[in-house]
Amino acid sequence: MEAIWLYQFRLIVIGDSTVGKSCLIRRFTEGRFAQVSDPTVGVDFFSRLVEIEPGKRIKLQIWDTAGQERFRSITRAYYRNSVGGLLLFDITNRRSFQNVHEWLEEARSHVQPHSIVFLLVGHKCDLESQRQVSQQEAEKLAGAYGMRYVETSARDAINVEKAFTELTRDIFELVKSGDINIQEGWEGVKSGFVPNVVHSSEEVTKSDRRCLC
Repeated sequence: MEAIWLYQFRLIVIGDSTVGKSCLIRRFTEGRFAQVSDPTVGVDFFSRLVEIEPGKRIKLQIWDTAGQERFRSITRAYYRNSVGGLLLFDITNRRSFQNVHEWLEEARSHVQPHSIVFLLVGHKCDLESQRQVSQQEAEKLAGAYGMRYVETSARDAINVEKAFTELTRDIFELVKSGDINIQEGWEGVKSGFVPNVVHSSEEVTKSDRRCLC
């Protein structure tokens, strides 16, 4: 029987407070935009299946983290069990862009001995008139860190699917090539779930014969 999902990937979404992490995740997992979103306290959990190729589905466990400094110790505990991450900044808030380096360094220091595949996300691209970070500048930074760059809007549902799907596909290719491996005790990647299979009568008979030995 075909697997319900080939792999489970655990993703973490990080970035300054108010950059729109929760709104982006809810748009992706629930298909809605919340005009008012309460600040995340600690860590919230979401999940969704993504079909990266026809018939090939990946289950995503997505951890939404609090951006406030007082919750950072909680957030750090989730780095080491994540295989991928979306690093968000708000294109209308230059300080959130300047803090990208700090978030990335913190993640890399706490993920050891594993590594995280990151995607840099410039959020709130619907607010073009208020832009403080150019697309070219963000792309340059992403390139310096070996990341892809995508601009998104949870409000207008721009590139939300693209952001999560591209990151998932990049991780999938690394798993296929053996650059990322499933490891006991690590929650970043898990192998697929296959429903219980009802054996044929012939298989049951063979099993019964073995039991009579």
